[in-house]
Amino acid sequence: MDNRRDLLSAKLKDCLRLSQHRPCFLGFLDENEAAFCQDFLKRKLARSLFWGGYEGAERVIAGFFPDYMEPSAEEFPLAALSFIYRREYCLGHRDFLGSLMGLGIERNVVGDILVAEGRCVIFLREEMSQYVQDHLQKIGHVGVKIAQGFEEPLPEIREYKEIKGVIASSRLDCLTALLCRTSREKAAAIITAGLVSVNHQEAVLVNSRIGENDIISIRGYGKFRIDSFGPLTGKGRLTVKCRKYQ
Repeated sequence: MDNRRDLLSAKLKDCLRLSQHRPCFLGFLDENEAAFCQDFLKRKLARSLFWGGYEGAERVIAGFFPDYMEPSAEEFPLAALSFIYRREYCLGHRDFLGSLMGLGIERNVVGDILVAEGRCVIFLREEMSQYVQDHLQKIGHVGVKIAQGFEEPLPEIREYKEIKGVIASSRLDCLTALLCRTSREKAAAIITAGLVSVNHQEAVLVNSRIGENDIISIRGYGKFRIDSFGPLTGKGRLTVKCRKYQ
């Protein structure tokens, strides 16, 4: 992990230097990489914007701009492609990603892949758009038609499983115990072992307070979003609603 962060730090420094004269772009970045970049930039004077092609994108490009330019999503070198196929075929995220990787395309060139029944929208670096259109006619054994851009509304990026529970408080160890279906003692051990992150940053304190809309990732158990706390039960315990990413 440290080597990856060192490499990302070096790339960030290069982008910041180059962006003194022209816009410079890094990524696509996953959520952890984007969070690291945002934390890194807190210590820098930089005109930056993170954009993945639509509001709420998980995978984004980091854009850096010179002082004379206003950061704008329109400047980003990304494109969207819509894939249309017969509804009776059940294709998923892995099918589309695997087909792209089969063309020799690297993961950091591809943004979010949004799949619905008979339709998929893929965001990718602009320079790869025509290559994909020219060389990808099938996903597995399923024929697809490709069009530039996309129609609203976009497919949902994720499916979720709703989780409801009752906990002693909004402390991280309480929530981890609920989400892992284990005791608070074992949950604390999971946290101190470095297996838990909150909002894409490693958690180190078992008594950290968690808020609504926070994202908790637990290695080996999955990724969760906290939707709401409350009300209190008659015994003074806290009800919680959250979702597990499928």
